[in-house]
Amino acid sequence: ATPLPPGATAVPGASAGPVVPVPNGRPADALAAWAQQTGAKVGISPVAMQAYGYAELALAQTTPGCRLSWTTLAAIGYVESSHGQANGATLGPDGQALPEIIGDALDGKGGRQRITDTDRGLFDKDTVYDRAIGPMQFIPTTWQEIGADADNDGRKNPHDLDDAALAAGNYLCKGGRNMTVPGDWWGAILSYNDVRRYAQDVFDKANEYGLASRRL
Repeated sequence: ATPLPPGATAVPGASAGPVVPVPNGRPADALAAWAQQTGAKVGISPVAMQAYGYAELALAQTTPGCRLSWTTLAAIGYVESSHGQANGATLGPDGQALPEIIGDALDGKGGRQRITDTDRGLFDKDTVYDRAIGPMQFIPTTWQEIGADADNDGRKNPHDLDDAALAAGNYLCKGGRNMTVPGDWWGAILSYNDVRRYAQDVFDKANEYGLASRRL
């Protein structure tokens, strides 16, 4: 098995209990200083870094056996949408990617799956076929199963990277996976997108982020 991405810089509080959220802000704002410093090293905006780091912290508390690192979530975010910037979108300070990132129709053409509409266009604005949605590119049925509210605004929003990153982590950690075990890591990524080239791209980017984050 290919070795896992090297260790990343530790997210503050990962082993010391909950991070105390900033009053009147998104919980991930508590990671602002870490996100600013680490984001500068790896080339990811602080807003996106906060989303990935907070997801790691949340999962360390809810699913400690999974041991998922922010580097894997960031790699998926990069491959799927360049951290919420695909199709001309901008990632706002609240973590929301606007205009909404909606993929091509899953109509069975061009190598895509064929998935007829499951959400009546609620998430993807398409009532004929499903489309992948948001910065982490969830299929509507998957989002309805695994969607999360990471910013405590009372809404599970696939177009908000805070929510999407935590949902992606929940998805990767399903089935008792331990993401430090190579077989579990590769199995998780391939369950996200069952294409070997995709999984290799995620691995390569996670590896890059892990190395860059440890530079002095």
